[in-house]
This record gives sequence, structure tokens and C-alpha cells, in this order.
Amino acid sequence: MRKRKIHIVTLGCAKNIVDTEHLGGRLDAAGWEVVYDSDATDARVVVINTCGFIGDAKEESVNTILRFAAAREEGRIDRLFVMGCLSERYRDELRDELPEVDDFFGVNDLGDVLQALGERPGDRSCGERRLTTPPHYAYLKISEGCNWGCGYCAIPLIRGRHVSVPFEELLDEAAALAGKGVRELIVIAQDTTYYGIDLYGRRRLGELLRALCRVEGIEWVRLHYAYPAHFPREVIEAMRDEPKICKYLDIPLQHISDRMLGAMRRGLSKAETVRLVEELRREIPDIALRTTLLVGYPGETEADFEELLDFVREARFERLGVFPYSEEEGTYSATELRDDVPPEVKTARAEQVMALQQEVSRSGNERLVGSLQRVMVDRREGDRWVGRTQYDSPEVDQEVLIGSSDALRVGTLVDVRITAADDYDLYGEAVPSAQAPAEEYSA
Repeated sequence: MRKRKIHIVTLGCAKNIVDTEHLGGRLDAAGWEVVYDSDATDARVVVINTCGFIGDAKEESVNTILRFAAAREEGRIDRLFVMGCLSERYRDELRDELPEVDDFFGVNDLGDVLQALGERPGDRSCGERRLTTPPHYAYLKISEGCNWGCGYCAIPLIRGRHVSVPFEELLDEAAALAGKGVRELIVIAQDTTYYGIDLYGRRRLGELLRALCRVEGIEWVRLHYAYPAHFPREVIEAMRDEPKICKYLDIPLQHISDRMLGAMRRGLSKAETVRLVEELRREIPDIALRTTLLVGYPGETEADFEELLDFVREARFERLGVFPYSEEEGTYSATELRDDVPPEVKTARAEQVMALQQEVSRSGNERLVGSLQRVMVDRREGDRWVGRTQYDSPEVDQEVLIGSSDALRVGTLVDVRITAADDYDLYGEAVPSAQAPAEEYSA
């Protein structure tokens, strides 16, 4: 009997990817043939998992819905469903404007999506995930929602307050992923540091990271989206002590000016931010810090921006991204502040930060030439293999281009001698492991 086929299109962040994978796993277990993000599928049922975080993401989601709505009108698909953040926030408006869509579902409506497709809803632990990522790495979402209420952020309005996934359930999921060949777990949430406080009355991220290191088959554990205010000491200790935890931390700081941190409602000061960065570098000397900055926030002056530039020069973040402020309806900044920085100034400031970061990145990469690095092999492109050091996360960070060697395999860790570097990539040659003493590994 021919399987029913479904096409799931995923937009937005890694948290959406995990939601898609849970949906795909349950549908696969129910006998569906699941296709992800394909331009060449003949599937006549489509689910779009949308993003609604910032203006550009919302526009991409709307355009994707319109494209598939046109396909539905033309008879190229039979059923069309929309889920995720955009649908959560604008469900009524979308339903009025897009009658071609069979139904709209929010971020926590996975069971309802399954029911609409004629399947039993079950619960979160029902069925396995069907990965969208390469099989050797996967995202592990440890909580949903956020309690912080930053001035610019619509996530609490979309995904609600912080809700942790039970500890043992996460370990079971990690073990199941490892059993399918996953070697790198990327721990994600809107704020990973808050993990456990709602279920256990205390933060348990450090304990969770250590437990994940004990899962057989897992080689790397990587931490994303760590909120800087009240950063847990036990997380620093776990990262320092556990060799399987990548010496990498994604910690979005957004700004450094006390005026801007206060207006953004970030919950910490410049002095506290600087102390945290210094502590992380002191306790974990080879750590690579990734941060995200926000420029053009309401009230940002030239003095505030120059202070931010000075901080970027001094902190020398190994990885950095920057966004111009985009007003999001319903947030504190949209209702209480005036969007008074002209768009062209926002863009210019973002470009100036990235030009400075380009210099920082190039300088850091050049210092690695001649060193040996442990590299996760992600894929082969032409006559080269492409991989990452422990200091780089997939999709968002730089890569290592490795000279041709038929002996390498995707999903394995290899030792690579770095032979050249540019602004955002490294080049090297694979060498026998015996030639790579551990003390040579440093960011």
C-alpha cells in the first residue's frame, strides 16, 4: 500500500526545527512518508511551521504561505496547514485573509495538527523525532517560553512563560538520538540558564549538562541561548570540567550601555556584564564566546553606540551577530518608547559593528594557523571535506575546509592541522590522531 506523503516546511530558529522533527517523527510512525523543505516533492499535503519573531522573518513566513496558498488554488496540493509562531500571534487575521489554508495552529498545538491529519495526538514523548539535520548532530530543546520580558522581544507573547521539559525525559530523548547516530547535542531554549526552576525550584542546567555528557555515544555537548543575568556558577564549572562540553557559549548580550540595558529591561548592568565575560574567560581560558547585539533601539545615542563599539573592541568575541532594532507590536518598547532612530542609521550602525568584528575574527583565525584542532566532519563538497571545531556551531559559525582525504567520514571527529585562514573560515589538512596532543587545542 502506497504511503501518504506530507511536506513540512520549516522557517525560523532551531526551536522550530525541533517542533518540526517531533511532528515528523510521529507522522513517520503513523505511516506517513515525510518530506522536509523540498522543491521537488509531489506531496499533496503541506504543513508550514512559521516564524513570527522579527519583521523579516514574518515577511518570509507570509510569502511562503502565499506561495503554497496559490498552489492550493491551482490544484497542485490538496491540503494546507500553518503552525508555529506567526500562526500563534496572528491566527485570526491569517484565517480571514487566507481561506485557502485548511487551518492554523499555534506553537503548542502539535496534537491538534496530528488530529487534523487524522492521527492520534499522543504526548511529547510519543514516537521518535525524524531529524531535519544531518544525522550526526541534533538540537535538544530543554524548555519552552521565557519569563524575562525584555523590552523588544515578542517571544513571551508568542510562546508564553518558561516551561521546562522534565529532566529524565530529556535524558531519554538524548539517549534515543545517540542511538540513531547523533554525536553532537546542541542544547537550546529561549533561555537555557533558567532550566528547571519551574519544575524543581532551582536551576538545573549545570546538572543536566553533566548528565548529557554521560549519554553513551555523545561526543560533544554545545550550549546555546544562555541569558546573562544571574548566570549560574554551576554551568561555568560544568563547562570548565567536562571534556565533552564544547568550550563554546552562545550568550546574547544585546548592548553594553547602562542606558540601553535599562531601556531594554535586560536585568543587569554594564559592570555585571563585563564581570561575567571576564569570569568566563578566566575560568574557561579557551572558551569561544558568541554574542548577539541590537543596535538602533529607541533612544540609542551616538555615545551609547560608541560605547558598544568600544566593548566589541575590548571583549573580542570570537563569534558575533548584530541586528537593527525592529519594532514588534505588543512589546514594551513598541507601546512605551518611540522608535526614534532612523532606519538608515540603524543599518549603518549594524554594518559598522560587523566591519569591526570582521577584523577581530580575522585576527583570531590567523593565530590558529599552524595549530592542531579537533574537527567534526559535516559533509563533503567537491574535493574538500567541510567540518567545524568545538568553537563553531552549525549553520551560524565558521567552518574548516579540509584537504581531500578519502579516509574521512561524515560525523566523525578528526585532527586537522590549520594551514591558512581568512575572515570567517579556516583551512587545513587531516593528520593522524597521534600527532595531535590535547594541549594544542585552543580557540
